Amino acid sequence: MLKNLANAGLFQLGWFACVLGGNSLWLVLAGAALMAHLLWISRSMAEVRLVLVVCLLGTAVDSLLLNAGVFVFKQPGFLIPFWLVVLWALLAITLNHCLAWTAKPLWRAILLGAISGPLSYYAGQRLGAVQFPLGLWPTLAGLSLLWAGLFPLLNACSRYRRLR
Repeated sequence: MLKNLANAGLFQLGWFACVLGGNSLWLVLAGAALMAHLLWISRSMAEVRLVLVVCLLGTAVDSLLLNAGVFVFKQPGFLIPFWLVVLWALLAITLNHCLAWTAKPLWRAILLGAISGPLSYYAGQRLGAVQFPLGLWPTLAGLSLLWAGLFPLLNACSRYRRLR
């Protein structure tokens, strides 16, 4: 229980550092939160592999959305900003810990993804980290549908990584 609370706290600390700091020295704080998790909460190589898989998947998904015109970030580019890649890594460390309860039954992952995925992007938009050129509500509706499928996939990746 204490490890799950620490995991949730590290994720929140890292989330704010990434979203508010962008590609600045605040990323050191987000990186420290990630390293603290990997050193003290889960010293598993399976967890490190999960972080890599989720970062690759998340970077691919968000980069596709970026190039489709769903997102606009302050720094132009073909790929998402590095701070968002770090945010995906931080999400990965929650899957087997504070968010493990969402894996079963499946509807929990679908519901959490459909609600919390778009809310995270909305919070980032309100804090000035991202813009939605297609409009707020169409973007959030699309993200809700996407995350309803993406979060169960992330949970499946975490289960697969635990078995190996």
